Amino acid sequence: MKYVYEFIGTFFLVFTVGMVVLEPHSAGLLAPLAIGSALAVMVFAGGHVSGGHYNPAVSLAVFLRGKLPLKDLWAYWLAQLVAGVVAAYLTIYCKGSPDHPVAFLNTLKAFIAEFLFTFALCFVVLNVAIAKGTKGNSFYGWAIGFTVLAGAYAVGAISGAAFNPAVALGITIMKLSAWSNLWVFFFANLLGGACAAVVFRPVEKKA
Repeated sequence: MKYVYEFIGTFFLVFTVGMVVLEPHSAGLLAPLAIGSALAVMVFAGGHVSGGHYNPAVSLAVFLRGKLPLKDLWAYWLAQLVAGVVAAYLTIYCKGSPDHPVAFLNTLKAFIAEFLFTFALCFVVLNVAIAKGTKGNSFYGWAIGFTVLAGAYAVGAISGAAFNPAVALGITIMKLSAWSNLWVFFFANLLGGACAAVVFRPVEKKA
């Protein structure tokens, strides 16, 4: 059931991204609020079953912390990426085939932006949803969702604010980003997750 929950949570995250960003009737400047809120409520809904990762970078960080078996890491990644693909095509079905120009990114700037806020997202997840010191808190979902919200406003114009390989795959299918950008997202996101795990590990026993 945890793989199903990862699919559902990731699906609604990517579907929300597409529905509020793609024209017609995009949410404009309110889009990050909808996206961050969607992530938060899905984390609250599925956190007790799967951990509420909905992001291959988060799953990698939790794996490196030693709290996710390798077999689950691969299964989580598969569920998350498939959910991103399904959500993207359903968005296109609902809104029509995109006819806007595909975005090409400044590779270095996009890499830095994606790395920093994926690091921040995974760092927050580890500290509010995994650490002993914050165990049982009632705010973890909002902390995670608002990290994405802040990142979207901060660097959305630079990188598209994916912070998540499943989201990156989804926005690429939706033609919000060029296929040539995809490696930037995957590399920066997974590296950000890994670095967050490395930073968290020394204080894990005290956290």
